[in-house]
Amino acid sequence: MTQFYNNVEPNIIDDEMVLKAIEEKCPEDLGDLVRGENINFKDVTELQLSFKSILQIDNLWQLENLTKLQLDNNVIEKIEALESLVHLVWLDLSFNNIEIIEGLDTLVKLQDLSLYSNRISKLENMDALQELQIFSIGKNNLTNLEDVAYLRRLKKLRTLNLSGNPFCDDEQYTLFVVAHLPKLVYLDFKLVRDTTVRFLHSLLGKSGNSFLQSLCFVARRAGSLQKSGSQKHTTAFVEHLNGSFLFDSLYAEDAEAAKLASLPGVGNLLQAYPSWFVLVCGNLYDYGLKEYEKREAEVSNFYKTLHEILIASQEESKKAMLDFENRNRKRLDEIHHARSYDIAESKRAECKEDILQLSDALMTLETLLSNELEELLQGFKRSIDVIASTFMEKVKEIYPFHSIQCRDLENHHHEKLTEIAIAAVEKSLKGELENLPDDVQKLLVDKNTIVNAINTSHSIRLRKIDKRESDMLCNTYHW
Repeated sequence: MTQFYNNVEPNIIDDEMVLKAIEEKCPEDLGDLVRGENINFKDVTELQLSFKSILQIDNLWQLENLTKLQLDNNVIEKIEALESLVHLVWLDLSFNNIEIIEGLDTLVKLQDLSLYSNRISKLENMDALQELQIFSIGKNNLTNLEDVAYLRRLKKLRTLNLSGNPFCDDEQYTLFVVAHLPKLVYLDFKLVRDTTVRFLHSLLGKSGNSFLQSLCFVARRAGSLQKSGSQKHTTAFVEHLNGSFLFDSLYAEDAEAAKLASLPGVGNLLQAYPSWFVLVCGNLYDYGLKEYEKREAEVSNFYKTLHEILIASQEESKKAMLDFENRNRKRLDEIHHARSYDIAESKRAECKEDILQLSDALMTLETLLSNELEELLQGFKRSIDVIASTFMEKVKEIYPFHSIQCRDLENHHHEKLTEIAIAAVEKSLKGELENLPDDVQKLLVDKNTIVNAINTSHSIRLRKIDKRESDMLCNTYHW
């Protein structure tokens, strides 16, 4: 996201920015927050400072009762000046330029932390976050899979997003993470499969923890790296569509989805949804590769024909020039041995006329070449226009998939999830649901709360689906 701020003056958080954010968030409550002429910052519990071009965190010490802080989509380079926010439960620092995890030592109540899409290369300095339950650090620069073991000290961690980091390409990535973090319920916003957990636990029970970790280590070293999005896939505009990457990305910034997954019945719903979605993306991926082959064949044929036309024109020109040289080599010899001035002048006149004829012949060949190239280019343009426009039209048909395609799958999933959630609210009010996490219980206080959470998740996923389609269409157009 930071590319959008290249021409924007970076900011430092000040009282004016904070006050404006409070006014935008809840103007109707501003009167309750004001005491005399000054705002009572101690009454503020939530603050959203997204998309403010913030470079440096500062001047938050007055907000000592803050529980939720959004600093996403800025240009922040360092985590700092948060030590007074000891009541913070939810912190979003996604889409910034942070390189080091630091400055979190006093945030002992933190339960939800997002560092998604930064420049972090190491998991460290999180020992104090013993209440952390949800942690998103996808799309960073984490390369050493063994660093995941650091997160074992976070005993309450149940939801973890690592997708988009370099080490996710490792064939044994999921196995390794689940082995080292056996209490995870949600990895990369997908339920950790019970079969995987049981398999790992059986190994653990038989051979001990050291054997289990050794197994993962050997498996990682022996497994081949599967690089997603090869150059061919990128050129075909279908990168990351031949697997679960797109589906995983739908949940990359959706903290509510992990909470909703704990509701009875949602687990079964989530088991079916990914497979259908991935199948749909696979269909589009296969179609995209076929169209790529057509485009490549058309381009190859264009260059082949272009080469043939140029070679033919060059051969005609060479022949005309060679004939000219042969004729005039004889004339030059005759001029050299001419016995009179008149004979020499006559031969020179013949040479001059021959030069003019050669010039006309070459210009004619040049004109013919230009016409042939223009005709070739126009034909090529028509063919490419047809291929590209057909591809874009098919993408619009296949990607939304009028019947069971991406958007409809998401809408269907949304409807089913809403039904399950509303039923869960009714059961919760009757005291029929027990042993649910506290954050899930908070969503079940009433129908509006749970529906708002579900609609928020739904909107996030639809925007990502729309963006992926838009990227495909734009890339095709630019090509």
